Amino acid sequence: MASLAVRTVLGFAALLVALGVALFWPAGTFEFWQAWVYLAVFGGSAAAITVYLWNRDLALLERRVSGGPTAEHERSQQLIQVVASVAFVGLYVVAGFDRRYGWSNVPTGVSLAADVLVAVGFLIVFFVFRENTYTSATIEVAADQAVISTGPYGVVRHPMYAGALLMLLTTPPALGSWWALLMFVPLCAVIVWRLSDEERFLSANLAGYGDYCGRVRRRLIPGIW
Repeated sequence: MASLAVRTVLGFAALLVALGVALFWPAGTFEFWQAWVYLAVFGGSAAAITVYLWNRDLALLERRVSGGPTAEHERSQQLIQVVASVAFVGLYVVAGFDRRYGWSNVPTGVSLAADVLVAVGFLIVFFVFRENTYTSATIEVAADQAVISTGPYGVVRHPMYAGALLMLLTTPPALGSWWALLMFVPLCAVIVWRLSDEERFLSANLAGYGDYCGRVRRRLIPGIW
């Protein structure tokens, strides 16, 4: 448990530092209030979920901490993780340069509203974690794993990705940048690529997943796709 605590704290701190560097270094200044508010929302939301998992689901916390490109078992997922990581960092870097050169003019109210939606994206992810203890950071099937079709999984097949997409879509305006939305395009594409590959794997390795897909038709967006 001590090892898990250390890895969790170090991983959380490293993520926030990396996001700070990706924002403030290209911005060339710490006078970037949108970044400070965003980091508070992002860090606070992630911390709240982490505390919940620490108290309620250590097994899932272990699965989440052990993620990353090298943790994936399939070559396709390793490639997906690398592309996703580059695009994710790129989103913040573009927003930082946007702050430096003043490319965008996002109203304060829009940025603050986007921060609220970022938190909502995290809330969706929290509901997913609460419903499904097998939400690993890598694509795998545990020996005793069963198909989850309740809660958010009764609405779309990949609710965690839906929450992540909402968070990523609203991050650029939260950071005061319209141009950073360009990085959402490859992020969206890579998430669709990942979930498609994940469905192929689960259909082949998780009993009942094919029937579940027949009952819940939408993958990401209720009533649309």
